[in-house]
Amino acid sequence: MAAGTGSTPAIQVEGLSKAYGRTTVLDRLDLEASWSEVLVLLGPNGSGKTTLIKALATLTKPDAGQVRVCGLDAARSGAGVRRLIGVVTHEPMLYADLTAQENLRFFARMFSLDRIEERIARIAETVGMAARLGQRVGTLSHGMQKRLSIARALLHEPCLLLLDEPESGLDQEALALLEAIIKAHAAPGRAVLMSTHNLDRALALGHRMAVLSRGKVAYQESLKTTEPAAVRAAYLRYTRAAT
Repeated sequence: MAAGTGSTPAIQVEGLSKAYGRTTVLDRLDLEASWSEVLVLLGPNGSGKTTLIKALATLTKPDAGQVRVCGLDAARSGAGVRRLIGVVTHEPMLYADLTAQENLRFFARMFSLDRIEERIARIAETVGMAARLGQRVGTLSHGMQKRLSIARALLHEPCLLLLDEPESGLDQEALALLEAIIKAHAAPGRAVLMSTHNLDRALALGHRMAVLSRGKVAYQESLKTTEPAAVRAAYLRYTRAAT
């Protein structure tokens, strides 16, 4: 996939709103993410992190506002956006009756990729499940399914990774692999947006942090120029205020 450019942000969100029934989940939210950065989303349950990621991934339609991903209008160019992003959500988005290799082969064909078997072998090695490619997904552990979801997200070499609590269910070995993948993806023309409840992981991996509270960005700051103690204090202040 073509890499992003520095002239347009990796993510531009303006006035994004989304409600489910009478419950407002996103409330005129504004957010930007730059290329070559890892932007980490934090916030209590119900703050809108998952809904924001789904809107960016074109998995849910906002009620109002504009979403631009990799320079494309998500409302008008959904198919184009999906070709440029890799997504890991709470749902594995895998076919349980197919093997791991068959799943990856299916998604590779969806993206019209070349050298499919070579790509599958390489990405399976990256996520540490080369020995499980012939196993049916429904028989894999939750952790192995999460590894496969990460492999699927990386298969087409996306510009932007959208990761919704990707560390859940992973053992220490898989967490180390995930951290290496995230750091490697924060390269020129690429970017990562990741939600997490783990502040220590955010501080270790992120370049910038945004705390969501009641559907808005309540706080955002550089993690490279701000003292960790100040970041921790702000995180606690805004997450406690939302409970």
